[in-house]
Amino acid sequence: MKLLRVGTAGRERPALLDPDGTLRDLSGLVADIDGTLLADEDALGRIRNAAVAGDLPALDATGLRTGPPLARIGKIVCIGLNYHDHARETGAEPPAEPVIFFKAPDTVVGPDDTVLIPRGSVKTDWEVELAVVIGRTARYLESAEEGLAHVAGYAVAHDVSEREFQTERGGTWDKGKNCETFNPLGPWLVTADEVPDPQNLSLRLWVNGELKQDGTTAEQIFPVGEVVRYVSRFMTLYPGDVVNTGTPAGVAMGRPEPKPYLRAGDVVELEVTGLGRQRQVLAQA
Repeated sequence: MKLLRVGTAGRERPALLDPDGTLRDLSGLVADIDGTLLADEDALGRIRNAAVAGDLPALDATGLRTGPPLARIGKIVCIGLNYHDHARETGAEPPAEPVIFFKAPDTVVGPDDTVLIPRGSVKTDWEVELAVVIGRTARYLESAEEGLAHVAGYAVAHDVSEREFQTERGGTWDKGKNCETFNPLGPWLVTADEVPDPQNLSLRLWVNGELKQDGTTAEQIFPVGEVVRYVSRFMTLYPGDVVNTGTPAGVAMGRPEPKPYLRAGDVVELEVTGLGRQRQVLAQA
């Protein structure tokens, strides 16, 4: 299923995109798309049955904003340097274990919402990523197979980053990762049954129409199941938590000088196979 949330910011309603591209209203069945829903197999079953039966009313998508596909995110765990090609382009050694940092849930915006260049920023960068949404409580998992079994679905994430804040201002990466609007998510949460192999997905990103990133999750150093297993050894993952699994090569930081960092007015578009497409216009904070 392709689950999404539509409407003005803070007042989104749950919806489903059916196979013929028609937007269907879920508000008569569920209150929202969140961790509570993803952990409830009966509720998900009711949505599937209603969709198959044709019982879900259509929504007019004209002029309707698409919000983040997940409400009330608990935490966003991010994996850094998780692609062999990205490590090579930045001159970094592939990590022996996953590199973990966090994004605050309030960085999440809709897939087509405005992204703000932070005040004082000169190195705002792009990163297309595969986001993993947790559907079952994961703690001390023993195998990558168990890790995959705890995934409810997948989405496109844009891990916008400010590289000077991240690496030149002291401390951890978090200063360059948590500026407002720095995690567009969506358009859809695609349930795991529609993504049989998360290690066979293409990721692409364009800036002002020019292809900048063209990668594949096959390049991940730590595959999705292993990432979930590993993270569960250090913290408990709950339904509705999100894991951003890293970005492939092609970011501005990895390019020759002068590096083409983002500026107000730039247009970024990104997509992941089967998970939809985002488009953001950059503006000054």
